[in-house]
Amino acid sequence: MAPQAARIEGSGTAASRSVMVNGYDAAAVPELALRERELIRRRERVLGRPYRLFYREPFHPVRASGAHLFDAEGRDYLDAYNNVPAVGHSNPRVQAAVTAQLGALNTHTRYLTDGVVEYAERLTALFPEPLSQAIFACTGSEAVDLALRIVRHATGGQGIIITRNAYHGTTAATAAISPSLGPGNPIPDTVALVDAPESAPDGGVGERVFGEQVRAAIADFAARGIPFAGMIVDSVLSSDGLRLAPQGFLAQAAEIVRAAGGLYIADEVQPGFGRTGDWWGFTRHGCAPDLVVLGKPMGNGMPISAVVGSPALFERFGAEVRYFNTFGGNPVSVAAAGAVLDEIEDRELRVSAARVGALLTDGLRAVSAGDDRIAEVRGAGLFLGVDVVDAAGAPDPATALALVNGLRDRRILVSASGTGENVLKIRPPLVFDAADAERFLDGFAATLRSLR
Repeated sequence: MAPQAARIEGSGTAASRSVMVNGYDAAAVPELALRERELIRRRERVLGRPYRLFYREPFHPVRASGAHLFDAEGRDYLDAYNNVPAVGHSNPRVQAAVTAQLGALNTHTRYLTDGVVEYAERLTALFPEPLSQAIFACTGSEAVDLALRIVRHATGGQGIIITRNAYHGTTAATAAISPSLGPGNPIPDTVALVDAPESAPDGGVGERVFGEQVRAAIADFAARGIPFAGMIVDSVLSSDGLRLAPQGFLAQAAEIVRAAGGLYIADEVQPGFGRTGDWWGFTRHGCAPDLVVLGKPMGNGMPISAVVGSPALFERFGAEVRYFNTFGGNPVSVAAAGAVLDEIEDRELRVSAARVGALLTDGLRAVSAGDDRIAEVRGAGLFLGVDVVDAAGAPDPATALALVNGLRDRRILVSASGTGENVLKIRPPLVFDAADAERFLDGFAATLRSLR
């Protein structure tokens, strides 16, 4: 299938559904506690339709700590979904750093301040050469938007390759490369969609097919007179259903992209900062991107993001294009980001993510062994996906949703994603420990049994 045909055909897939699968539907669940009903009514009145709520019965937390959230009655919910508080909800070290900096100075980067320089030195030291400079923004969407601008400026091209159910942000430019946002979010002709690779027994079929699709997309751009700019891929393909195998497929695709004059952007907003057991998701593929985008977990909830790249790219862009972000890299957000690095390093959270992630992966495979509703469990550190299928082996979003809500009933929070919206998405804070994993596995086993 030609990439252009694939782009058009993709508009009718599960990714284009306008209703969020893991979402609250008042018509389906009319009976809620009075407090929740009233708050939902007020919320809908002032926030409107764009805002959605997770779960059949919306969850109303009032405080949080570590990998746990608590409702007004003090009931403890295990957070196995939120990657933003990477070093834990209400982290004391982050709180102290933010409070101290807020009481001293908070301004922009056009003044000379120590913190942003020191943090940039620490951050870029975690990347391979030539990725030695950072530009700061506030959100992942802003960072992806900026990365696209840099790539298009450097190459003179417009054509961008993405995966079929990608999510990269909500600005106009990033929504244009986020087909998972739905049917009212058109994907322009300057964007080509390719299929995420599937797991392959020989570890090579998926890699070859992915590379062939990238090569075909570049050829299709040329045939339509669209200059090629590059490719952006979430390093664990989260929105495509957490496609982790074969390792190395991104290295081959990056070579194809560069041979055609394009650049490769690694979207590390979700896999970055130790989640996979490595600092960055692209490490698993044995290649260095041209640009890296960072976001959500970077400040543990404080608004900070970044584009990391080479001096060669940044020098030209900085000389020819005016860029400034008033709040990007502000001292308070930088203080939070520095505390996050401290926590990851001092508490060895990358090692913990690999160890606890392996416990979860092995445990999920054990409790679902012989259950034909679970086709595959895969994970990289504390990022796991569970494929839920029907009797014919086809994606089963209804059962996936039942598992999500069954876990929520047991006070365990996850969600679902993927092209077929049938992949359980397990992505807890990095402080998720062995006891949390045991509680999760007990709850998952009980939920599976209850749905027989």
